[in-house]
Amino acid sequence: MAESGKAFDFNLFRRLLAYANKYRVTFYFVGFAAVIMSGLSILQPFLLQQAIDNSIIPQDGDGLMFYIILMIVVLCLDVIFQFAFIFYANWLGQSVIKDIRVKLFKLMLSFQMKYYDKSAVGRLTTRAVNDIETISSIFSQGLFVIISDLLKMLVIMGFMLYQSWRLSLIVFAILPVILYATRVFQRAMKTAFEEVRNQVANLNSFVQERITGMKIVQIFTREDTEYKEFQKINENHKKAWIKTVWYNSIFFPIAEMSSSVAIGLIAWYGGLNAAAGGVITVGLIAMFIQLSQMLFRPLRQIADKFNTLQMGMVAANRVFGILDTESSIQDHGTVEMCRSEGLIEFRDVHFGYNEGEEVIKGISFTVQPGETVAIVGATGAGKSTIINLLSRFYEINGGEIRIDGVSSKEYTLSSLRNQIAVVLQDVFLFADSILNNITLNDPTITEEQVIEAAKEIGVHKFIESLPNSYHYNVKERGTTLSSGQRQLIAFLRAYVSNPEILILDEATSSVDSYSEEMIQRATEKVTQNRTSIVIAHRLATVKKADKIIVMEDGKIVETGTHRELLRKEDGHYRNLYEVQFMAEEIM
Repeated sequence: MAESGKAFDFNLFRRLLAYANKYRVTFYFVGFAAVIMSGLSILQPFLLQQAIDNSIIPQDGDGLMFYIILMIVVLCLDVIFQFAFIFYANWLGQSVIKDIRVKLFKLMLSFQMKYYDKSAVGRLTTRAVNDIETISSIFSQGLFVIISDLLKMLVIMGFMLYQSWRLSLIVFAILPVILYATRVFQRAMKTAFEEVRNQVANLNSFVQERITGMKIVQIFTREDTEYKEFQKINENHKKAWIKTVWYNSIFFPIAEMSSSVAIGLIAWYGGLNAAAGGVITVGLIAMFIQLSQMLFRPLRQIADKFNTLQMGMVAANRVFGILDTESSIQDHGTVEMCRSEGLIEFRDVHFGYNEGEEVIKGISFTVQPGETVAIVGATGAGKSTIINLLSRFYEINGGEIRIDGVSSKEYTLSSLRNQIAVVLQDVFLFADSILNNITLNDPTITEEQVIEAAKEIGVHKFIESLPNSYHYNVKERGTTLSSGQRQLIAFLRAYVSNPEILILDEATSSVDSYSEEMIQRATEKVTQNRTSIVIAHRLATVKKADKIIVMEDGKIVETGTHRELLRKEDGHYRNLYEVQFMAEEIM
């Protein structure tokens, strides 16, 4: 990874260039165009010198017209190659970032939930969108422009020496000043741009979180507090950018002043020599003034384009930081789970979200095919963690989880998850139609199948009552629907996937009585003839379970049916029932 103290990281740059290999023809063509443009750059000043010395001063009108036509031809060629250079350099940049963005998103799809637990959504969005877009400027505005400008400078310097070493020395004497200023400028801008990217990520993360949690902000009247915090972050963002502006405001006047000094010295020395009848002509002076401008302009542009290159490199460093992250679930399984029988076994399973902090402490239980098992316990007992482990969202620290007698790690990840459907308490819906939220754009599930499934579990009338029915757009996160309606959509989503293992995670804990009644009917239909694990706070679901597992502090403390567990004097389930469920039953 690039270090902030280094002006340029060549290892990172070589790694980035590897993504351009598949576009090598375009890459070489852009380089070729840069070479041609560097050659064309000296023709116009040279033709200007010839026109002055051979046509204007001798007053040769026909000769002047000839030089003007040549200048027009050179100008047209320059325009053609400039167009090709700009278009294909940008095309290459966009093609490269398309490949990087696809690779990054594919990798992010495979990350463990543990990675997302510790990563801010706004920051990840910045990496996947803003930073990758900045990388494209390395090719479109940085690398090739710098190469083109360097070639122009070399050609111009060689041509200057060939034409007049005296005037060349005057121009070259100014170069060290600009080169030194450029070097200092590059190092300062490297650090400044890293700070800019940090502040952009902080700003994105803050805004994204507050917009998502706006209801909480307003409920607890935190508007003033969040506004003041935003002002601080925004001020830091402004200061980071002002620092880059400060460096630019110092460098460019120095470069401009140096260029003006060089022109003055050329006019002074060349004019005196020409007036004294020396070897320097008026046309040569005009050519050197133009060439010196063409020499210093790329120097200023190189510094500016190097800023762009630096920003792209900083962005690439951050993106590669994610690409180098080893947080994916190891998908080394070779067994395809075509159709699960539904036998689930937890054997002395240990797990902790953080190292040294176990959440699951050696639990063992078995769920028979077609059985409905309810898991109850206080908040933080580890109930939801069991779901995450069964679906392999996290890797267990010890023990073994077996499905149909085979370790879950031996199954391919996709075939394992295809057999498990989960209905969560907090249902996530995309800003799309109800139909697409149910099928998740699976082409094998037709609208007719969805409608038939909706009728079977009793939610068809509810969906039909919405505008556009199954094509109703629920907006971002399904905010146009109530929590109960979102739950019903989640049940239908699980049902149409036709899983053999169904998991309900507190699916009725925060809905109204009418929605709960519909969800209970849907639950009975969905769990029928399926292995089901239900994490529930409601008595009706628990009482109907074939088996109840009671958890406390990451351990299983009791197992049995509703009636069996109630018979235990001072049992955990009985205490839980008396405190929580009995009041519900009375109501």
